[in-house]
Amino acid sequence: MASEQMLLCMQFTSGYGAEPGAWRLPGVNLSSYTDMDQFVRYAQAAERGKIQLLFFADTPVLDVDLDDQAPHFAIDPLLVLTAVARETERIGLVSTGSTTFNEPYNLARQFKALDVISHGRAGWNAVTTSDPAAAANFGRQVPPRAEKYERAHEAVQIVQALWGSWEQGAWVRDVAGKRFADMSKIQPVNLQGRHVASRGPLPIPPSEQGQPVIFQAGGGGYGLELAGRYADGVYANPHTLEDGQAQRDALRDAAQRAGRDPDEVKMFAGFMPTIASSRRAALDRRRFLDESVDLRQRVRYLGAMIGLPLSFDQIDERLTADRLAGAVPSPHDPRSARALEVAREGWTPRGPAREPGSASRRRGPAGVSRRHRLGVSPSVRGGLPPGSHEGVECLG
Repeated sequence: MASEQMLLCMQFTSGYGAEPGAWRLPGVNLSSYTDMDQFVRYAQAAERGKIQLLFFADTPVLDVDLDDQAPHFAIDPLLVLTAVARETERIGLVSTGSTTFNEPYNLARQFKALDVISHGRAGWNAVTTSDPAAAANFGRQVPPRAEKYERAHEAVQIVQALWGSWEQGAWVRDVAGKRFADMSKIQPVNLQGRHVASRGPLPIPPSEQGQPVIFQAGGGGYGLELAGRYADGVYANPHTLEDGQAQRDALRDAAQRAGRDPDEVKMFAGFMPTIASSRRAALDRRRFLDESVDLRQRVRYLGAMIGLPLSFDQIDERLTADRLAGAVPSPHDPRSARALEVAREGWTPRGPAREPGSASRRRGPAGVSRRHRLGVSPSVRGGLPPGSHEGVECLG
């Protein structure tokens, strides 16, 4: 009987950590945002600590106030991972690329290049983009949800076709015969969809793994359909063990509907421990990070949870009955129903916004690190593979 194995993924951000105040922690390299050597050190520590893959989220927009916060995302995830690829050997390298505002040919070329450079360790997190500010950076508006996902299906299919435009043995490198490649094995794809198209082929040979692995991070019915049809790995945001298991079951059902073996699709559940050299140090770090929350962002997210636009100047205002009449809990966050219930009880947004467990990312335990070992809680062992954030240097 095969032993049960857990895949560990670590999410990287801008080089400081996931929380707004992480850049102000003692000992932090204040130039981490632009210091590729720092990212390399993080990646090498993760590789020594038995983490299987690194993941960069990304949204092409400045979405924080730089007056007191570091950016959420890396300067360019693919370029950072290219630097990391040259200084690591085994760890997987996954980056986000939007199907909404990128052309399939560019996505295919960039991720295939990373795959070749890393000797077959690249992955593409194929997602749609919903942020109007990000759309404005491309001189466009966010399309309707159904249209976004229709384009996403077309984009993924074209990207995969471009990745496969070189057959095995196409790169002959025959000096005596003066043949660099066999063009009969390198073919255009000639795909035309309603939203995107490409002729191809790519000018890049296959990597050791053939082509990059596809990940997906969208929620709801559209996201599940995309993940079930194409993804090998899916990032999820459960807040309880039961929620995580329900999301996993829904994902397996989506894969089966697409005619795939559900075991081919692995779910990575978000889990954010605070790691340090002692439990006391971990708790002190957690307390500091909790006190550095961005209330402006939290208030906006609370609004998204209950389907109402909220701004920071409303943080001490109770929501009126007229406004609450149009409130709807978000299907993408299981805490949304409780958030709406609290609003209807007469609370102002300030209380829930300050509570780390209500309008923040997932939280996990604070604990002690051990070289080459990462302890996880019983809830994680129940079937939810974790990611992690702060304290990368403690892993190896």
